Amino acid sequence: MRFSKIISVVLFLSASVLVGARNQSGEFTVLQWNIWQEGTMVPGGYEAIVNEIVRLKPDFVTLSEVRNYHQTNFTARLRASLRERGLDYYSFRSDDTGLLSRHPIVDSLTVFPLNDDRGSIYRLTSSANGRKVAVYTAHLDYRDCAYYNVRGYDGSTWKPCPIPTSVEEILERNVASQRDDAIRLFIAQAAKDAAEGYAVVLGGDFNEPSHLDWTEANKNLYEHHGFVVPWTVTTLLAEAGFTDSYRHLYPNPLTHPGFTYPSDNIAKAPGKITWAPKSDERERIDYIFYKGDGLRAKRAIIFGPSKSIAYCQRVESTSKDKFLLPLDVWPTDHKGLLVTFGWR
Repeated sequence: MRFSKIISVVLFLSASVLVGARNQSGEFTVLQWNIWQEGTMVPGGYEAIVNEIVRLKPDFVTLSEVRNYHQTNFTARLRASLRERGLDYYSFRSDDTGLLSRHPIVDSLTVFPLNDDRGSIYRLTSSANGRKVAVYTAHLDYRDCAYYNVRGYDGSTWKPCPIPTSVEEILERNVASQRDDAIRLFIAQAAKDAAEGYAVVLGGDFNEPSHLDWTEANKNLYEHHGFVVPWTVTTLLAEAGFTDSYRHLYPNPLTHPGFTYPSDNIAKAPGKITWAPKSDERERIDYIFYKGDGLRAKRAIIFGPSKSIAYCQRVESTSKDKFLLPLDVWPTDHKGLLVTFGWR
């Protein structure tokens, strides 16, 4: 407990230094954060979202699970709350995903509109330190999640099911979702932005693992059942020249698995967080990708509790991943990702 408190203080101070120094060095930060139904699943969740953004002061925030409950505009509400705390952000109304920017927004666009809760992608254009940036937010289709099938749970109903017998069967189930459809539209629009001189950043909850995380080295870990899988969405992004910021900085999935889901949350019993209670479903499904001349990821840290849920139990991390621990209440069942970017 004492060691944990020391680590928490160290990480808090590290975050303070990171936030305070970036404007002097021409850096900017992006926070990807699934906020679990606008923070409504946890008492004090909305207030915790506000408090954490005030603490971190990210230049851009890519949000997942923006619901606009009761005909409200969630990002407008969030902007008003942040303004009361002395922070000005820009945004626009969106459904399912959301974007916040500390820099004026030049343009906004719906890339993949929400339909039947199959995910969404939005984009804004702005500038950071005098350089043109297009920032995208994605929350991809949660159905046909084939990585659950590998673990013996149907990826749409989450009922027990037979484990697939081949990689081909896994990928066939995976592309039955609309995740690949959405990301192809993103890639096409991002190419247009790049042609106009924009660097591109994509943050999102993809609801799909990375091909860089299901490798020969860990095929018998985390209930992978011996499979090495070239997962569709991250493969498409890699082929289009996009860089996975976390895996670029921490290329070894054995030492730095980078799990973002399911995150522990002390306000909830483990059974209220897991979808595969008899399995180890820990995955890295929240990402920040980027592409652009001179743009590079300089630092990345997992934002949230160090514990995850596996086999319906709270499990402490034994990896070398670094965690930026919450101030107090953690509002979600995901961990976030905070990445610092700079220009070469």
